[in-house]
This record gives sequence, structure tokens and C-alpha cells, in this order.
Amino acid sequence: MDKLDYKKAYKELYFPKSTPSLIQVPGMTFIQVTGKGDPNTCQEYKDAIEILYGLSWGIKMNRKGEERPEGYFEYTVFPLEGMWQLEDTSMEGGIIRDKNNFKWISMIRQPDFVTPQVFEKAKERLLKKKPDTDFTNTRLAVYEEGLCCQVMHTGPFDEEAASIEKLEAYIREAGYETDITEVRQHHEIYLSDFRRTAPERMKTVIRHPVKVKLLVTP
Repeated sequence: MDKLDYKKAYKELYFPKSTPSLIQVPGMTFIQVTGKGDPNTCQEYKDAIEILYGLSWGIKMNRKGEERPEGYFEYTVFPLEGMWQLEDTSMEGGIIRDKNNFKWISMIRQPDFVTPQVFEKAKERLLKKKPDTDFTNTRLAVYEEGLCCQVMHTGPFDEEAASIEKLEAYIREAGYETDITEVRQHHEIYLSDFRRTAPERMKTVIRHPVKVKLLVTP
């Protein structure tokens, strides 16, 4: 089959417009790493990103020989994603003054052929290259977000508040309410390489889970 490119195959999931819209997000397989702290400064976040890309690229490149996963096909590695909460409350927009209070789940989507067995083999191969790798907070999980509202944010991460406000206004006007919980969280998808992209040109998908707003009768 042709190489699967998420940029072409799943435009509705990864390339929303700058105008907010509703979307039903299906269940997908992810490698996830959980942690806490300021992503700009804490070593835990840097280690998580190394693990995610190390495993994801290890699986992608393992396309020959006896360990080639059953059902393997050529594909483009999916983008980095993150789900974010504050230590004491769900994230609802505005300015975050102490990023050390972030609790995060960093993750990269995997093709459907990535089973627990494929995942464990990938960890074994990465450990051979980097013996000090700690997989304590790493897992393979199927995550189904369900009904959400999303918008494309263009610009620095610290200027996301305006896009979040626009997103929340749309949710209210459409008759829904934000449904952020311990499981359904503020979700970001990073389409730009922040190491090579000017801050004002970075593109980030911002996604909030929603539910139909119940009408309260007197």
C-alpha cells in the first residue's frame, strides 16, 4: 500500500481551521509518558520526549527481518501531542503563572499494528541503545476522546489564551459545555518543530472535550 501520511489521511483530526469546530474523535493507540513540572525547564519532560521519539522511530524503522510487526505498513511518524492539567484544578485557559504545577501526558499516536508485544520489543531495543532509559511512566494505551471542539492556534505557546477564549466562546454559543476531567483534558497537538520554527509561525491544535449543555428548568 502507499505510505500512510497523517497530514493527508486525517486532515480533520490534525488540521482544523482558525475558526473553532466540533469533531468526534475516535479511539486511537498512543505511546504515553506521564509526568509533572514545567516543560521548559524540567528534565522529566525532556526525558519523556526522548522516550516517545525513540520508541516511535524504533517501531517505524523495524520494517525488515524477523521482528517486523505483523501488518506493518509504511507511514509518517505522527506528531507529538500533550494533555495538560494543573496540580489543583483543571486547565480552563487564562495565564498560567506557575508552570511547575503542570501535570502532563505527552504522547505520540501509533499505527494500529502496534500491539503490546510490538511495544515491549521496541522498549527492549531502545534499552540496548540507551541502558539508563526509565520506562516507569511509559505505557501503550488506547484513548478515545469522543466529542470535542478544536481550533488551530498560530503563534507562541504563551499566547494560546486568546485562542482558548475563542474556543470556549464557540462551545458556549453552540450549546455545549467544556467537559474537562481527570480523563478528558486540555489537549494540544504540535504540528511545528519549535527548534526550527519561528514562534510566530508555530501551529498548535488546541482541543477541548465537550458535552451537550443541560437545560435547567425552574
